[in-house]
Amino acid sequence: MYQKILVPIDLAHAEKLEKAIQTAVDLASHYKAEICFLSVGSNTPSQVAHTPKEFEQKLSAFAKEQSEKSGVVAKACAHITHDPSVDLSKALVAKADDLEADLIVMATHVPGIADHIFTSHGGYVASHSDLSVMLVR
Repeated sequence: MYQKILVPIDLAHAEKLEKAIQTAVDLASHYKAEICFLSVGSNTPSQVAHTPKEFEQKLSAFAKEQSEKSGVVAKACAHITHDPSVDLSKALVAKADDLEADLIVMATHVPGIADHIFTSHGGYVASHSDLSVMLVR
């Protein structure tokens, strides 16, 4: 049913994404699917990496670690954009199509008052993607 599962990752908060990662791993194991960890970064230094190349290396190391830990095939896809905070939601939808993913498994939070005015990233992706989207709280 699923061949490629896309999991958006924020390397600065990877420890908070364990439930979504484990959900994706369980699905990938069941369907013998590949996981693609997608992270959106910028050309400017951040708390994660100083350069886009370092950002890609850290994401690749993360994917390799997850693959070894879980036994599923996991790859990394770094997407560099001018302003990740503005471009994130649209980049996730566009890259999911580019990567030919079947499913997006994404961490989210319990909606608050602000989410009734501004869409969360998960809400945007679920509303604007043609793919199946699983939001994990």
